[in-house]
Amino acid sequence: MSRRGTLQSALRGLRGHPLRSALTMFSLVIGVSAVILLIACGYGVKNAVNDRVETVANIIAIVPASADIPGAPPARNLTDADADALQDAPAVANVTPSIASSGIVITAGAVKFLSGNTIGTTDNWPATNNRILTAGTFFDQVQAREAARVAILGPTIGNALFGEPAAALNQTVQINHVPFRVIGVLASYGQQQDNTAVVPLDTARRYIVGYGQGSGNSLNLITVQAPRQTDVPAAMAQVAHILDERHRITDPQMRDYQIQSLGHRLQTFDQIVHLLVLFIPAIAVILLIVGGLGVLNIMLASVTERTLETDIEQATGTGRREILKQVLIESIVLAGLGGLLGIGVGVAMTFIIRAFAPTFDRSGALAGFTPVLSIEPVVVAFVISLIIGLVAGSYPAYRATRPRI
Repeated sequence: MSRRGTLQSALRGLRGHPLRSALTMFSLVIGVSAVILLIACGYGVKNAVNDRVETVANIIAIVPASADIPGAPPARNLTDADADALQDAPAVANVTPSIASSGIVITAGAVKFLSGNTIGTTDNWPATNNRILTAGTFFDQVQAREAARVAILGPTIGNALFGEPAAALNQTVQINHVPFRVIGVLASYGQQQDNTAVVPLDTARRYIVGYGQGSGNSLNLITVQAPRQTDVPAAMAQVAHILDERHRITDPQMRDYQIQSLGHRLQTFDQIVHLLVLFIPAIAVILLIVGGLGVLNIMLASVTERTLETDIEQATGTGRREILKQVLIESIVLAGLGGLLGIGVGVAMTFIIRAFAPTFDRSGALAGFTPVLSIEPVVVAFVISLIIGLVAGSYPAYRATRPRI
């Protein structure tokens, strides 16, 4: 039998049971589309995480902390003088002193918002912390110097009190019973950061924090920004050297402060995400293998039903090789059609998610997420489907040509 005749015979076998063939291809469609969609979403998540990491990878946080060893001095608040000294470090681009306080009562009219957080800081806080505003402006140097009673609200507080960012502007809120004028609303940056009101540093000391934590010239956080991520190790070393001299610390294990590199912590998270991205294709391949079992099952059933036909073909002189070729072609065509349909479904679902994911993202968790569609997963998924068709058809083809007594 010619190649064309063999192909036509294989196609007749598939058309003879259209429902069974369609259900078998459906399993491969699911497997191939899952490979494409999961890999596209996996790399989309990885890129989104990398984008977020890059914005804070050059940030260093310095907080009071006591060493966990006997005889270590207790944690001691940092000071304005510490922050000023860090400005002279060559590998430091920006220094932002802050005092933070939690459990602050914020009210507007008859509406009360409990358990808010306040941050008292300087005018370069948005640049150092990569924060943007959705409405209004941040306070300037003059307002910071004069300890003006102005506040920038996080989106959680702004929405709870006024419903939308624009409506909050020039409204009056009371923070611990002290009136403040709202001049801006921050964009979302995560649940904990969104539940925050930011005010000038001296304003927080005078009206909110009072005696104790943050009083006088004390600070409970200094944020340092290096020019680039590659400068972070040098900046950390310089910060440690300056603070050790100022705090008269000769043994690094006895430090009364802690230096935290946000970039290093986020790189660890990025490694976890990378492992998940590598694990995703393995799940998709399992789905393809399940589809291959479906092809194997359908081909075994097809060979069993055509036992009489193959016996007649062998009796009339059709060689075992022709019968083997016919069954293999039928299996590969079945798998190939399923692979092509799976590619179409996977690509379509990728574009659908890319278009509609922002619509359903109310919390901002998917900010920056875009599925990444590339040619490699498409080709690999289709080739795997063909290989599955070849492998799944081999044993039924062998059974079709095996001599029966």
